[in-house]
Amino acid sequence: MRCPFCKSDDSRVVDSRVVDDGLGIRRRRECIECGRRFTTSETSVLYVAKRSGATEPFSRAKVVSGVRKACQGRPVSDDDLARLAQQVEDIVRATGSAEIPAMDVGLAILGPLRELDEVAYLRFASVYRSFDNLEDFEAEIALLRAEGEPVGEEPAIATPSTSHNQ
Repeated sequence: MRCPFCKSDDSRVVDSRVVDDGLGIRRRRECIECGRRFTTSETSVLYVAKRSGATEPFSRAKVVSGVRKACQGRPVSDDDLARLAQQVEDIVRATGSAEIPAMDVGLAILGPLRELDEVAYLRFASVYRSFDNLEDFEAEIALLRAEGEPVGEEPAIATPSTSHNQ
């Protein structure tokens, strides 16, 4: 690592610390030549391959931006979106690939988004799964219903004093 002060190529690591939940390392270095200290940061870079063939670094902010549109008007907080973006990053990093297709990032969003908000999930899925007609929506809704009660709601228990028209 080149010293930012004297441009010498010779430095030693004084201290290293893990940052960003283990995704990066912060190093404190000391220049052998001038004796000044400086900090460096190391992170593993995950690239997203776009349909155009271009690649760009994975961005949680882009995940949040894309999902925010699907969550418009829904009871989803910025903290919820930040957690979702972290989950998506964990999912795509777990593939072990240094480069992942953009479509796979979109598909990785579906699971955590479904857990967060089913309406936002349907909106997002309609784009990423290329719903062409009403039957595609109906089939997805049928799947959601077949897999159980909506996330975050208690199952309705019928008792003589409970009305089914809630």
